[in-house]
Amino acid sequence: MTQAHINRIATALPRHEVHDAFRIFAGRQISDPRIQTAFARLAERSQIARRYSVLEPREDCRGTTDDFYRLERFPGTGTRMARYEAEAPALAEAAGLALGLEEEGPGITHLILASCTGFAAPGLDHWIIDRFRLPGSVERSVVGFMGCQAAINALKLAHHIVRSDPKARVLVLNLELCSLHLQPSTEIEQLLCFLLFADGCSAALVTAEPQGLALEGFHAALLPEAADQITWRIGDGGFDMTLSGFVPLTLARALPDQSASILAGAAVSDFDLWAVHPGGRSVLDAVMHGMDLPEDALDVSRGVLRDHGNMSSATVMFVLARMMAGAERGQRGCALAFGPGLSAETMRFRVA
Repeated sequence: MTQAHINRIATALPRHEVHDAFRIFAGRQISDPRIQTAFARLAERSQIARRYSVLEPREDCRGTTDDFYRLERFPGTGTRMARYEAEAPALAEAAGLALGLEEEGPGITHLILASCTGFAAPGLDHWIIDRFRLPGSVERSVVGFMGCQAAINALKLAHHIVRSDPKARVLVLNLELCSLHLQPSTEIEQLLCFLLFADGCSAALVTAEPQGLALEGFHAALLPEAADQITWRIGDGGFDMTLSGFVPLTLARALPDQSASILAGAAVSDFDLWAVHPGGRSVLDAVMHGMDLPEDALDVSRGVLRDHGNMSSATVMFVLARMMAGAERGQRGCALAFGPGLSAETMRFRVA
């Protein structure tokens, strides 16, 4: 049976560093001293140093320079989607150039685009085809609105495509502009978005060529009893996210029972690399305890969280890209990401 491989991964970021500015901007919405104290404590413990956005914050941290955000006014859904259409191509181009699509583009047979932060038709997939001269016959799939776990779903599709057609050359692109969906609020769970989410893009080439990361298997898990803990809905004022503070506890309790299925019966000690989506410091801590991982197992994930925050579906690809840069032949790995439902998508891999 043909085995699919992630041959290489490229990443791209917008140019505006926004972490401190967005944190201060969020804090200015809070009038209750108790909530101010709790929010400041969460910010201090976030373990995030930098995040990037297509939006440029004002120097006084009272919004953005183009007034996309102001303390007294937030944009509607149409305005947010128009900004996604305007900003997404440049970020996709940067990732594509880094991947080598100027030369690789005409040979791509399949394009898989994953995004949950913007939609248009014809959309970003058409733009990529035109910019990088992909064939008009390229087979397109869009993985939409699956949240932070969508990268694993996209790689799973690429895995099945390559196994059914060994000559396939699959481009997997994850692009998220999470910073377009901040919401006015004085509630802690909503304000977490100002502390956590950011923009980013990854592009990966998946083929049967035996180089990079060999994809060995996937596992999906649903926790319907926790379905309300992560939600993502389109409202009149943008996309509304719920990210419950109970998510880490739910994961820590559920993962021990799921571990055998995630690892296909292998032991934790059989795996050298752990590419866990850094949904936040507490999520990484929960996975570490729930899977009984060594203390340093999530260092790469924590590094991506520190340097970039949570870029939704693109984030675990940033983790895998860092791992590929320093991995050794034969090492086994496991990737995990989580999303609305509450659900988890996981992938086992080996360094080719």
